[in-house]
Amino acid sequence: MAFFKKKAVHAEIDKAHLPQHIGIIMDGNGRWAKRRGLPRKAGHRVGAQTFEKIVDYCGNLGIHYLTFYAFSTENWKRPQDEVDALMALLEDYLDNGLKKLAGKKTRIHFIGNREAFSPEFQAKMKYVEEETAGGQELQVNVALNYGGREEIVHACRTLAQKVKEGALQPEDITEEMVSDTIYTAGQPEVDLIVRPSGEYRVSNFLLWQSAYAEFWYSDILWPDFSEKDMETAICDFQRRNRRFGGV
Repeated sequence: MAFFKKKAVHAEIDKAHLPQHIGIIMDGNGRWAKRRGLPRKAGHRVGAQTFEKIVDYCGNLGIHYLTFYAFSTENWKRPQDEVDALMALLEDYLDNGLKKLAGKKTRIHFIGNREAFSPEFQAKMKYVEEETAGGQELQVNVALNYGGREEIVHACRTLAQKVKEGALQPEDITEEMVSDTIYTAGQPEVDLIVRPSGEYRVSNFLLWQSAYAEFWYSDILWPDFSEKDMETAICDFQRRNRRFGGV
């Protein structure tokens, strides 16, 4: 993964008002492949290259947090051969991605319920996180077996256990406590969610974190998504008036 390869000039983007945290729904890989008469797994492989390209671009730009929707809790319903291909692609990244991250200032964090993965797969995820823990410029969250509702339920169960143990009273539970218990604890809330592929829904992604996020949609399929498209999304974000419920 070629992080921070080169510095580009972003004339239209106001570098002083960048979104702190961008969530990206990587959608359209299967349709991209189908339109070309290719198997769906071919779209996922090209989509992985787009992932690397956009991480590189955002890292150069000065974005500090990116969350990519890679595999949802609902994606297990897809055809088994496609799920297997996705798992193989993910495992290949876990095995080889560190070589491309050598000397970079990026840390990787996986969010989602890990229990569905094999112990070996979980160990590889933990290893990648530990080996990149020193990255200080950009955090990349990769959402695997992730669902926004499951994340909130997980947080509720964690807090409920504290109540059961007598360490917490129900009336003392606050929004801040929930924020400190979800998978992205300690990170800023999402400012911008980007979804290519022509779908206009959040699909159970970052439900808690995106309460006041701006949304940017496009008909572009994820494998065709470019740095210019990311620039357009950020520029559009910067033109909006974010009132957070105020006037």
